[in-house]
Amino acid sequence: MLKQRKMENPTGGGKKQALLVTFDPRLKLEFHGSKVTCDAGLLAYREMDAALGLTDLGEDLLSDWRTGKNTQHSMVALMRQSIFSRLAGYEDTNDAERLSVDPTVRQVVGGRATEHTAASTSQMGRFETEVLTQRRNLTALRKLSGKWRWRSRESCSGPFWKGLGG
Repeated sequence: MLKQRKMENPTGGGKKQALLVTFDPRLKLEFHGSKVTCDAGLLAYREMDAALGLTDLGEDLLSDWRTGKNTQHSMVALMRQSIFSRLAGYEDTNDAERLSVDPTVRQVVGGRATEHTAASTSQMGRFETEVLTQRRNLTALRKLSGKWRWRSRESCSGPFWKGLGG
């Protein structure tokens, strides 16, 4: 949920309202000119995802065969980056390198990405072409879509919607 809080304008131009998101209180939405993102709208989707726990459902379903240094990002983080980049209109993994340093994408992906970077183009390419295409993961993705529908229906009458006034 986005909350407004009065904060000093970092440029010294008076008081401005800053928006805070509840899934990561370190994140504040303010204008800083030099830290630009085109994808701030993803924060609302990520907020809903966090409230419903949708992408977290994939943690136990997806098989991860990576070992050693190939596991910089969790399967859920890679899945979030894949899903949310498509939601933002990026058709494939070609933009992953640029998006890996984008402040909004890093928050949306979560995990290690919040302090470092999100996955690179090559990491996302391997995830989408080698990991997700394994037979067990394709089966898991089909199950996951059903779990998402069930969780969404279950939550429509729950506290998430009541908090939004629904």
